[in-house]
Amino acid sequence: MSVLSNFVWSVADTLRGPYGEADYGSVILPFTVLRRLECVMAPHRDVMAEITRSYPGEQQRRTHLKMRTRTADSAGLSFWTTSDYTLEKALQDPDNLAENLIDYVGGFSSNLDVFTSFDFENVIRTLDDRNRLAQVTRHFEGIDLSPDQVSNADMGDLFENLIYRFAESANEGAGQFYTPRDVVRLLVDLVYAEDTEALRDRGTVRSIYDPTVGTGGMLTVADEHLHELNPDVSTALFGQEINPRTYAICKADLLIRGQDASNVRQGDTLVVDRFADRRFDYVLSNPPFGSDWKAIEAEVKAEHARGGQGRFAPGLPAVGDGAMLFLLHVASKLRDVDESGRGGKAGIVLNGSPLFNGGAGSGPSDIRGHMLENDLVEAIVALPTDMFYNTGIATYLWILSNAKPADRRGTLQLIDATALGSKLRKSVGSKRVEIPDRNRDAIVRAFVDGANLNGASPVPVKTFANRDFAYWTVTIERPLQLRFACTPDRIEAVAEHKTLSKIAGLPEALRSFGEEPFLNREQFNRALGAHLTGCGLTLTGAQRKALWQTIGVHDEAADFCRVTTGAHKGEIEPDPALRDTENVPFGWGSHPKTHEALRETVQAYFDAEVKPHVDDAWIDWTKTKTGYEIPFARHFYTYQPPRPLEEIDADLNRVVGEILEMLREVEA
Repeated sequence: MSVLSNFVWSVADTLRGPYGEADYGSVILPFTVLRRLECVMAPHRDVMAEITRSYPGEQQRRTHLKMRTRTADSAGLSFWTTSDYTLEKALQDPDNLAENLIDYVGGFSSNLDVFTSFDFENVIRTLDDRNRLAQVTRHFEGIDLSPDQVSNADMGDLFENLIYRFAESANEGAGQFYTPRDVVRLLVDLVYAEDTEALRDRGTVRSIYDPTVGTGGMLTVADEHLHELNPDVSTALFGQEINPRTYAICKADLLIRGQDASNVRQGDTLVVDRFADRRFDYVLSNPPFGSDWKAIEAEVKAEHARGGQGRFAPGLPAVGDGAMLFLLHVASKLRDVDESGRGGKAGIVLNGSPLFNGGAGSGPSDIRGHMLENDLVEAIVALPTDMFYNTGIATYLWILSNAKPADRRGTLQLIDATALGSKLRKSVGSKRVEIPDRNRDAIVRAFVDGANLNGASPVPVKTFANRDFAYWTVTIERPLQLRFACTPDRIEAVAEHKTLSKIAGLPEALRSFGEEPFLNREQFNRALGAHLTGCGLTLTGAQRKALWQTIGVHDEAADFCRVTTGAHKGEIEPDPALRDTENVPFGWGSHPKTHEALRETVQAYFDAEVKPHVDDAWIDWTKTKTGYEIPFARHFYTYQPPRPLEEIDADLNRVVGEILEMLREVEA
C-alpha cells in the first residue's frame, strides 16, 4: 500500500512550482477517485453503453445495470457515465484535453455528484492554464486501480493515506480525517463479538451507520467483516460527513461497493441529523478529539432545551469539548429493541475526558448518569498511547448496547489494554504503536468472557455494577462564629473596601468606637449602630452587612451567628469560609445502591467520617447533588515501590563524581 500511495503521490513532483504543497491534495484526490471509478467501470463499458441507450430513465438504468453487472463478488454497478471518454481517450486529443475531461466527468449519473464537492471542473481548467493537465492525466492513466489489483479495503487505505499526506502538507490535523485500521478492526470486533452466531444466519440484514464517516474506513471494515462471517449477509451502509472532500470519497467508495449513494449525506451531525428518522443495528464513530462546539452553540442549546425530544436533553458538556455530544448522538441512533430482544450496538472512540470531567450536577456528569442509569454502556477499553496519527494522548473505546445479555445487565466492564500495543518499525505522525492481531483477539476474548474469567485473562478486565460509579456530593456546613473589634487593621480593611470606603467619616467613627472585642454579632451591631448614629452616620442594610463582614474574624470562642429574619429566623448561620463537600459513593457502608437510600447512606457516612472530627458540623440537604464518574486508571493502579536507598545513593555518588570530574577538566 505504501508503494502504491507513493506512486500516486509522486505526481506532486509535477505540481511543484505552480502549486503550493497545501494544494496538492485538491488535485490528487479527485483524480484518484476518477481513476478508481474508471477501472471499476472498464469491464462493463459495453453493457453500460447498451443500457444507457435502451433506457431513458435513471431508475431503469440503475436497476438493469445492477442486474447485468452483478457477480458473486460484487453487488453490481449502480452508477454509469454516458460519456465515451476515458483518461486514455481524452489524452489522444491533447488540444482539447480539458474539455474532454469535463465532458467525461459531466457524463456520470446524477447519484455520482462527488466531483462537485472537489470543484473538479475548476481543478481541470486551472491545471490546463498552468500547463500541467496532460502530465497529471498521463500519470493517473498509468495507475492500475482495478478491483483485481486493489481491493476495496486497500483502496480505502489508499484514500486515507492520501488524505493524511494532504492534511499533513497543509498543516491541518491529519488524524481527524480517519482512524488507524488496527483501531477500527478492534472496535468492529468488539461491537460484533456477542452477535457472531446470529450474524451467520441465512437472510441476515444489518444496517451500519457512522455519523463522522470521513472517507468511510469504518464502514468498509465493518461491512467486510460481516461478509467474512456470512457471505450472504445484506448490508446497508449509512454515513454523514461535514468535510466536502472526505464526503465525496466516501460516497464514491460506497457507490463502487453497490451501496445506495443517498445513504451518505453531507452536513454537521451535531447541527442537523440527516438520518433523524432512522435507527441502526450498528453505529461506529471516531469523532474529533477536543473540538469545541462554540460555532454551533445556539443550535445545540436549542435542541437541549427541547427536553426529551432532543438528542442532547440529558446534559451539555463544556463548549471546549464536544466529544460527549457525539456520545449522546451515537446512543440516540441505536435501533429499538424488538420482540426477540435484539437492539442496537455501538462503538465510539473517545479521549479520557468523558470518563471524569465535570463534578456532580454538571453537564458531563449528567450525561454519564444518563448512559449508566439507562444501562447503555457495556464496556470501556483503554488503548495504549500513541495509537493515533495526530495525538499521543490516552484514548478509550466505549461499547454501547441497549439490549445487553441477561448476565451483563446493570453492569459495566472495564478492560485495560494499555500494555497490548506493539511499537511500529516506523512511526506515522504521532502514531508509534499498533495493536497486533493476536492482542486484538485477546482483548475481544476478555470482553466476551470477562465476567467468567476470575482473573485468568492476560488482559486486565474488571466488571462493576453501573452504580459503582455513582455518588452524592454533600455540602457540610459549620457555624459562623465571629469576633468583632475595631482594631487598626480592621479599620484599614474598611477604608480599602470597594463600597465602604465611599462613606465619608466612617473610619474616624470606628476609631472613636474603641477596640473592645465583641463575641456576639447582635450585641456588636446594636452597640456600633448606636455609636454611628451618634456620629451622624446612617448606613443601609447592605452597608451594615458589608461592615460586620469586614470587621469580623473567625473565633471558635465566639457565639454562633443566627439568622435574624425570614423563614429560617433563629437558625444557626453557616460560615461560607468553612463550607466543605464530601463525595459519598452509592452503597457506602453496605447500604443499598439506590437513589432512595440517599438519606440513610449519607447520614451514616456523616456520623462515621465527619462528625467525630467536627462536632458542630451539619449537612445542608438542599445542596446535595448526584454525580457519576468512571475513574478508570484508579481501578487498574499498580503500586510501584520506591527504589532501595542504596541504589539511589549509588546513583547520586555517580552523578557527583561526574560533576567533579567535569569541574577538574574546567579548572585544568
